[in-house]
Order: sequence, then C-alpha cells, then structure tokens
Amino acid sequence: MAKILITSGPTRQYLDPVRYLTNASSGRMGAALAQAALDLGHQVVVVSGPVSVTYPAAAQVIDVLTTQQMLEVAHREFQQCDGAIGAAAPCDYQPQQVETEKISKTGKPLQLNLVETPDVVATLGERKRSDQWVVGFALETQDRHFRAIVKLEKKHCDLMVSNGPEAIDSAENQVDLIDTEGQLLEQISGSKLEVARGILDVIDARLIR
Repeated sequence: MAKILITSGPTRQYLDPVRYLTNASSGRMGAALAQAALDLGHQVVVVSGPVSVTYPAAAQVIDVLTTQQMLEVAHREFQQCDGAIGAAAPCDYQPQQVETEKISKTGKPLQLNLVETPDVVATLGERKRSDQWVVGFALETQDRHFRAIVKLEKKHCDLMVSNGPEAIDSAENQVDLIDTEGQLLEQISGSKLEVARGILDVIDARLIR
C-alpha cells in the first residue's frame, strides 16, 4: 500500500493583521479523498488550510495558513510519501506588501498590488522522484479540457482532475480524469466521497506500484 499526501482547503494571504485574501474552498473534496484512500488501506497525510470540515481520524493532519506554509510543509512531507493529490485551492496571489497595522478607511479607493504565490502542485511535480507520482486538480470556468491539459503538462502531473466552480463548498462534484496523453479516462459524478472513490480507483490502477 502507499503513503499518500493530500493538500486540502483554501489558504489565506494577509493584507494586514486582520484582513486576508482567500476563497470558498471547504476541504470536503480533500476529506473525501482521505477517506477513500484510507478505505483502500493507504496511509494518508493531509496538509490543510483553515476549514470547518472534519478529516478522518486515521489521517495525519497538518494545519497551515498561507500558500507558502502549505508549500513548505507539503514539500517536506512529500519526501516520505509515494504520491500526492493536490486537492487544495491555494490562494494564487498575495499582496506585494503586508501592512503591520490595520488599514484604516480614508474615503478613497484602496489600491492593492498583488504578486503570484508559489505553485504547490507544480513544485511537487517538478521535484518528484522517479518512483513518485502527483495528481493535480484543475478548476476552470471555460475551455476546461484544454486548460486541464496545459496545467497537467506545466505542473508535471501524472493525472489531472478537471472540475468547475460548482464544486466549491458543495457536497457533490463532477470531474473528468485526464492522463498524460491528454486523453479523457473517466467522467465521475456524485457525492464527493463517491467521486473520491472513483479517483482513487484510477490512481490505484495506474499509478500505485
């Protein structure tokens, strides 16, 4: 059996001591993947941003806040894992400057200068050993199949799970599984646990040695 790293939930990028950028990711897909992997007898390490969802008790859960923290912890834990599933929705941008004091209202527009955060899945994919694998998630609003293929190649993934924004904070999901040739392997829909089990079945058959 394998030891699998799963990233899950959102991250936060602070503007000042009390305000931050984030998204509505609930962590439900990550929790479902963790349960599905455990049900197959795998070991699971979850690196999670702040969520209210409860992860399976048998999984090792490491909490993080920012995208940089998620990257550092995921990279560290991945070295002892056979594979990784990037189900998290890390914040893609962070303020160029974080204010040390709360930003006060001035009655005028506030301009934020944002820079990209590091890409967690791409970093894992680029640094994986020959005996490791990485599965990514691509959430897109248009040209989903094409954009998923681009992300699969760019992030050095072995499999890409494509879904849409309706998956965010939902109890259900509908995904396409795409291989390294850009071929559609499977379409899976249902509760997130049902979808997670379908994804793990494909991972088990194609990636786990």
